[in-house]
Formats: sequence, structure tokens, C-alpha cells
Amino acid sequence: MNVLAWCFGLPGLLRGVGEGDLAAEPVEQFSRWFNFARRARVYQPEAFSLATCAEGRPSSRMLLLKGIDARGFVFYTNYESRKGREVEANPRAAMLFFWAELYREIRIEGSLSRVTAEESAAYFHSRLRGSQIGAWASAQSETLDGRKTLIRREREFEEKFKGREVPLPPYWGGYRLMPERIEFWQGRPYRLHDRFVYERVDAAWRVRRLYP
Repeated sequence: MNVLAWCFGLPGLLRGVGEGDLAAEPVEQFSRWFNFARRARVYQPEAFSLATCAEGRPSSRMLLLKGIDARGFVFYTNYESRKGREVEANPRAAMLFFWAELYREIRIEGSLSRVTAEESAAYFHSRLRGSQIGAWASAQSETLDGRKTLIRREREFEEKFKGREVPLPPYWGGYRLMPERIEFWQGRPYRLHDRFVYERVDAAWRVRRLYP
């Protein structure tokens, strides 16, 4: 743990989290912790594990959070990848953020839906051009006979889009997870951790403390 993160994390570890520390809305509470993690220089605080389940077979992978607003949490992917196919078969999913330096974890459960084409295009064109080309070159999750084939496809698309804007692939875009349950975990000594869960009840949020 770096010194700055230790200085940020130790007070939380010792004092913990009380009911009075929590925001009324879980997305606001997430934003507080997320911004705190950034200030503490946690490495890639936007990294999270996405768990999906199709046909009774769960799977998970690491992704990067690309947007937060009152509607939920946004990430981008190839819709034809394994994760994309699983989401289309079962749109319910879970996100897990873990910041070891701060002894903090956030678990988010809800349903996924595609963001608009305009949102996907705006994010796609904010990426480095090489990453835009890569989205065209990679048939994500499909069998690849060798790296040379991937490099050849990259060069082919570089030539195809030479001198012009790289278009948004029709199979690429964002998903937004609309939360129904969000749990905040703060590590404490002797495993007597603080756990609070927000659950949506109709149009409101209910907050409960859980046993560790």
C-alpha cells in the first residue's frame, strides 16, 4: 500500500462507517467513495468485475467503468462477445469494485440495457484511434488461429479507414446497469466490518446495516 493511500484508508478502518455517513441515494454514496479512491490514488479505481449468468452458467471478467449518473453505471463492449451474448440472454448482472488500499468493497446488482447509439458513438470517438481500429479488428471471444491474423486484420482496417473518421462498429456499444441493490463494505479490525445495503422499494431506497 502506498503512503498516501494508507493515510486515507487508516481513518476509515479505525472509525468505520456509521448511518450518519451515508447519502440518501446509493449512486451518490458510490460517487463519494469512488472520488475518494481517486484522490487516494488507488490504481484504476474504475476497474470492476462483471458477473453474468446464462443457461445457469455464471461467468465473470474485469472491465472499466466509463460513466455514472442517476440512471446507473455504464461500460462498453462488443455486443457479439461472450459477455454480450450472455447479457442478451439474461440482462440481470452484478458488478464488484474492490479497493484493497482503502479496505472497501462495493457490490451492485441490477438489470442491463443498451445505451443509445448516440452515447456509444460519442464514447467510441473519444477513444484513441488505435483502439477504434482494434474494435473493428477483433471478433471478440471468437477463436483466433494466431496473432498474425489479428495483426493482419488491424492493418487491413487501418488501410480501409485511412484519412477518415473510424465509424462506430454496428456490433459495439455500451450497457448501463440500473441498480436495484448496492452494498457498501468497509473493513474493520477483527472482521467486525461495516456493511450497509441499499435496496430499491418501489420508487424509494431502503438502507439496512448487515451483520459482517
